[in-house]
Amino acid sequence: MTRLGYIGLGNMGAPMAKRLLDRPGGLTVLDARPEAVEPFTAAGARVAGDPADLARDCDVVCVTVVDDAQVRTVVAGLLDTARPGTVIAVHSTIADTTAVELAAECADRGVELVDAPVSGGAPGAEQGRLAVMVGASDAAFDAVREPFSRFADLVVHAGPVGAGTRMKLARNLLHFVSFTAAAEAQRLAEAAGLDITALGKVVRHTDAITGGAGAIMLRDTTAPIPPDDFWFPILDHVRDLGEKDLSLALGLGARLGVDLPLATRALTGLGPGLGVGTGDVESRNRQEERI
Repeated sequence: MTRLGYIGLGNMGAPMAKRLLDRPGGLTVLDARPEAVEPFTAAGARVAGDPADLARDCDVVCVTVVDDAQVRTVVAGLLDTARPGTVIAVHSTIADTTAVELAAECADRGVELVDAPVSGGAPGAEQGRLAVMVGASDAAFDAVREPFSRFADLVVHAGPVGAGTRMKLARNLLHFVSFTAAAEAQRLAEAAGLDITALGKVVRHTDAITGGAGAIMLRDTTAPIPPDDFWFPILDHVRDLGEKDLSLALGLGARLGVDLPLATRALTGLGPGLGVGTGDVESRNRQEERI
């Protein structure tokens, strides 16, 4: 079995690495903090002194550090001793261009670098239920799929090096835009005299049932949908419901003096984004004004 190395035993790295402890082949770990490595030493892992020391006896090295600069430093140290055929897997969310540049540097030494950012946060890491988005060659993906499956229940081959990071950035775009939308919804609810903690309970409850925004991410293209396509009546119905509710929310916001820029953008962008075009928003608005 391949021997694994893990560098970076923080909130994400430690629970991910713990799930590799009982894997045949052994585990070597490295972290700047002695207290971070103590549980791994007690469990039988070898502790390396630096990246070069770790790379000497590891076939696959996982890296979970803070940023691009730390990733570059770690990879440079690993390349001092890494044997040809070694795979370096970067789980940190870095720039896709950094991943491509480092992969080229590694290739000059016969080493493969894969960008493999994760989604699911610390709870997902603790539960072994992360999603890993892997940018890698077919051979490198085959080398990491089995160990990754120990801390993730979804391992996706996103494409060549850089694709894993691009997928993570698209995923997190949705994540943080959704947080911004949640803040906008809270402002509207608060202005309406509602308990925003109760609103939060409703949102978490229903998203757990419906799947939230991911529930509509089922098509393999963002192109406009022909009227005779299977998806057209489904997403056309979603668009009509969304435009109706967004129009009502914007009307409430106008009466309460609450600016809702994301809702305004969503009203015109929902239908085209779904691929079914904009509905009769102006007619609906006139009808609601009469009501």
